[in-house]
Amino acid sequence: MKKIYYLGTCDTCKKIMEDAGISTASGFELQDIRTEKITPAQLAEMKKMAGSYETLFSRRALLYKELGLKDKKLTEEDYRDYILKHDTFLKRPVVVIGDKIFIGSEKKNIEALTAVTKR
Repeated sequence: MKKIYYLGTCDTCKKIMEDAGISTASGFELQDIRTEKITPAQLAEMKKMAGSYETLFSRRALLYKELGLKDKKLTEEDYRDYILKHDTFLKRPVVVIGDKIFIGSEKKNIEALTAVTKR
């Protein structure tokens, strides 16, 4: 399976997709998480690959500060529930290629992703 969960309005996601050659033409299934919400089953599969919901959770989201979440001790269930309620809490993009998962836009992550997609 080759799939990307991204936000269509996010310029960073678009640039990563372009740089890594991610498109339907290259065999990827694209899911804009704003127009096609993540299902609990999809999130559970991502968690299985990533190791935890916390790994998938973005602390950069404006809502993180607005809701005062930085001052709370969140559980794995909390992370799961926030990601399912608000797409902004998913660290983007999430790319799944076979049994590998690439989460977020950190440089080392994108370099690893590009190395896999440009083979």
